[in-house]
Amino acid sequence: MAVRVERLTVAPGVSLHVEHRHGGDPAFVLVHGLASNLRLWDGVAVCLAGWGHAVAAVDQRGHGRSDKPDQGYDFETVTDDLARLVEGLGFDRPVLVGQSWGGNVVLEAAWRFPGLARGVACIDGGWIELRRRFPSWRECKAALTPPAMAGRPVAEVEAEVRRAHADWSEQAVAGALACFEQRPDGTVAPWLGLEHHLAILRSLWDHRPSSRYPGIDVPVLLVPAEPDPSAVDPDGEHRRREVEEAARSLARSRVRWVLGDHDLHAHHPKEVADLLHEASVDGFFG
Repeated sequence: MAVRVERLTVAPGVSLHVEHRHGGDPAFVLVHGLASNLRLWDGVAVCLAGWGHAVAAVDQRGHGRSDKPDQGYDFETVTDDLARLVEGLGFDRPVLVGQSWGGNVVLEAAWRFPGLARGVACIDGGWIELRRRFPSWRECKAALTPPAMAGRPVAEVEAEVRRAHADWSEQAVAGALACFEQRPDGTVAPWLGLEHHLAILRSLWDHRPSSRYPGIDVPVLLVPAEPDPSAVDPDGEHRRREVEEAARSLARSRVRWVLGDHDLHAHHPKEVADLLHEASVDGFFG
């Protein structure tokens, strides 16, 4: 399936990098998480396009090949971006699919723009409420500020990715490395600068998806990651409670746990795509 690469203007001076595979309805718009990029959706996009769906994956503002303005990393602005992106693509009420922070973004977009989407899918995100884990922004910032990566050798970063994700495909490893600009001197720099990263993190700490659940009138597919039973998962019970709360509070929801990493879309792209396609053919997404 041929991939069309384009840039769509979503705000004055701000264009987003999009990779689009043509097909039929329902179309899917794939939205990555914090400090990620559209390449991690490659496996999911290939599967969905193979079933005949139109698919578009986007680098959100500040990320990947998209523009990196100084402002606009709050939920209102990034969901405005998403609504204008859907309009620019010409999709008819696509399914919005987001991973991690991207899950919160697509959920917020469905709440803010009734009629924009026919459904939402949240891949190990969408229900994230950081204030429940970190009572103060100071605690959140201290715990979740990313390590310095700029200037590290590409080979060293790749080796770390492979050690951390020994069962990832080559496609997924390439997607993870695409989170970084690879410099001519053989070193990397994150596409998302630290100031913008922290601005998004602060907006996520402020976000209350639970306050949006009653106002969302489209079906929501919740796909949380189930950690390996042999692994230590200090946040596992917290995650399960948040997912159960979302499932109870949303008007129409479906929960499908998948054993795997937080980046389920990279770790198990076929399983994620299967769930999306299943929901499109069995009537869940209308």
